[in-house]
Amino acid sequence: MPLIPQDRPSPEIVTSELPGTYAVNRAAQPHTRGGRTQSTDRRQSLLPRNWALWTRPRRFVVFLLTMEVLAVVGFAVAFLRAPTPDGSDWLEFAILAAGASAHIQLTRRQEERRRNRTKTVLIDLTAVWVFPATLVLPATLAVLLVALIRVQRWFTARRPAHNFVYSSVAHGLAAALANLSYTAMSPQDWSTMTAGGSLREFGLVLVTAAVYEAVQIVYVGGILALGSTSPTVRTVLGSKADNLLEAITTGLGAVTAVLVVVMPPAVAIMAVVTVVFNRLAEIDQLQDAVVTDPKTGLLNMRGWTESADRALNRIRRAGSTLAVLMVDLDHFKWINDTFGHPAGDDVLAAVASALSSVTRPADVVGRFGGEEFLLLLPDADTAAAELAAERVRTTIAGLRIPTTDKRGAQATISGRTASIGVATFPRHADDLDGLLQAADSAVYEAKEAGRNRVSFASVPS
Repeated sequence: MPLIPQDRPSPEIVTSELPGTYAVNRAAQPHTRGGRTQSTDRRQSLLPRNWALWTRPRRFVVFLLTMEVLAVVGFAVAFLRAPTPDGSDWLEFAILAAGASAHIQLTRRQEERRRNRTKTVLIDLTAVWVFPATLVLPATLAVLLVALIRVQRWFTARRPAHNFVYSSVAHGLAAALANLSYTAMSPQDWSTMTAGGSLREFGLVLVTAAVYEAVQIVYVGGILALGSTSPTVRTVLGSKADNLLEAITTGLGAVTAVLVVVMPPAVAIMAVVTVVFNRLAEIDQLQDAVVTDPKTGLLNMRGWTESADRALNRIRRAGSTLAVLMVDLDHFKWINDTFGHPAGDDVLAAVASALSSVTRPADVVGRFGGEEFLLLLPDADTAAAELAAERVRTTIAGLRIPTTDKRGAQATISGRTASIGVATFPRHADDLDGLLQAADSAVYEAKEAGRNRVSFASVPS
């Protein structure tokens, strides 16, 4: 799940993970400081009275504690309805626990690197082991498996205690309620199923997967939405790629469940698959990082240029038009000087979120650098470009951005404006560089005319 805003001042990098967990990773290794070590500080931070939770907004704390109380009720219901584990249950538990432990230990370094790089969504691939537990084990053993995995994850990624407890509870409750739902639908014995019965069972597995994911969305998505200054669908629920990876991971979990029941030794294959899959996820993350701006989550200049070139080539072949908008925030230096650079970062993130919310899926949105943003609008003529630019300008002017001042006190930044330069293809230029130069010149004209306005590029003679 998406980004959890860090509490300032703090030397921590905040990340999140799927399914059902989120983490805060230390930016530095333990070192001696004033006669005490960070390991001592870490032990102190485990005490409930020292939890960073108590510094969060009241609504955040109330939601977290309420959801944990509700989770206790959910666990009680699931455990009371669960059968007493027998010998075969314990054997299947041991197989899944061994596979999960091998996966976690063999990918420990990869996982640490992924968590340290991630500032939005991190997919935790342990659903390959947890989801099958919801299908083949009693709820008690499914939750016990979650506990075993979470304890090992604690040593993989350092995080505040309240984060760890909440995410562990959410993950365990998802497994418990998914198991409760599955058993309530009267599943058949997989080893004796007919072809028709297997189709019905497949439907039950899909329903169970939906419950498993829904519980995590409610718990983790809810806390992420409350903890973010500018929550968006992407930061709360993840991108399409994130959700696709999550769906694949849960699907692999269903395959693991079949192997546990029908061919237990073949589960070792899934352990190998998860290690390889973890590596592929890290490679995909590295590729995404190359074209993504870390402060805003938008495309950086490299990523924007690559996407914009492809869009322009499509438009050129189709004989259509497009527009390039350069958005320059007015008096941005004043924000940094008055409130501090962290507040400036909050403004950039809020503007980026606003730009994403008022543009179409086909539009290409990126950060040019500093306080400048770029939008490429396919199939937009002069009139459409003007409407879009005015919509962007008024949206930015209407933002109220919660942040902190230089002393860490709560503050709200509002009334900020932007100057926007617009260039269209093929009217102002016939290539991307020409469009950027024309839009840049139009921005300067907008600023010279008094700022907070839209200016079109001059038509070349």
